Amino acid sequence: MTQLQKYTWLIETIRSAGKISHRDLSDKWERCKDLSNCKPLHRATFNRWRDNIFSQFGIIISCQRVGGYLYYIENPEDIDEDELKKWMLDSFAVGNLIGENLSLKGRILVDQIPSGRYHLTTILEAMKENRVVNIIYKPFWYSSPFEIPVEPYCVKLFENRWYMLGHNLSKDTIRLYGLDRIESVEVTDQVYKLPKDFSAAEYFSNYFGIVTDDRVKPERIVIRANKDHTPYLKSLPLHHSQELIEDNGEYADFSLYLAPTYDFIMQLLHVGGMVEVISPSSLRKAMKGWISDMYDLYKND
Repeated sequence: MTQLQKYTWLIETIRSAGKISHRDLSDKWERCKDLSNCKPLHRATFNRWRDNIFSQFGIIISCQRVGGYLYYIENPEDIDEDELKKWMLDSFAVGNLIGENLSLKGRILVDQIPSGRYHLTTILEAMKENRVVNIIYKPFWYSSPFEIPVEPYCVKLFENRWYMLGHNLSKDTIRLYGLDRIESVEVTDQVYKLPKDFSAAEYFSNYFGIVTDDRVKPERIVIRANKDHTPYLKSLPLHHSQELIEDNGEYADFSLYLAPTYDFIMQLLHVGGMVEVISPSSLRKAMKGWISDMYDLYKND
């Protein structure tokens, strides 16, 4: 078990409990046999982890002395408002939980992420030092791979695939590369400067997923979900701009502000007749075109 896993276990245990004593923490730790080897969490170890958690994550574990010595996260907003930190802690928490229950491995199913474990580490190392990488890349529609020098700007996980956004030095353009299509990555000695005005979040903010297209402009979109699909959109919005307009029990209307690129249209088609595009008319027309093409595939059956 790595130190990072130990830290995330401690953060998540305190975070879930709200407030907890050292004795209860130690008992919980000792019961996690696969993680603790049945050993208690000594106070000196706990205090060392506590200090390291603050230095690495900026998360403050404080002690409430009134009414008993209870430990709690003093700044939970630093987790809730930082999407990367929250995702990382949640992911490690789930990993730790599964690690505690390996006896159930045949009953816990997960999706695979193609090639993430092979190239992600190397790319992240290059990003930390702002170094150019040479990648051997083979798009799905190409018969042979080719080499590209890239300044890696950011990485993004979407639908169980990792992508790297970077500056293609050969073509002097910003491109997106799927890590599952990268055959090899070499970190070079060439250093680059990340543009001061670049923000990964802002770059993708007007898009649904990873397909970006300057020719498709963001606009207000209204979709109508039937009563069966409404709870899904409420619990997991399609986009950060999503807002509920009306819910009358039979259907609910939602507004979004984004560019209706290919992957957004595919997402709408994915749920079939449970969601209807109300506006704009141009998107309704595009949906009709896709649906018509699908109908043509089956109309002779």
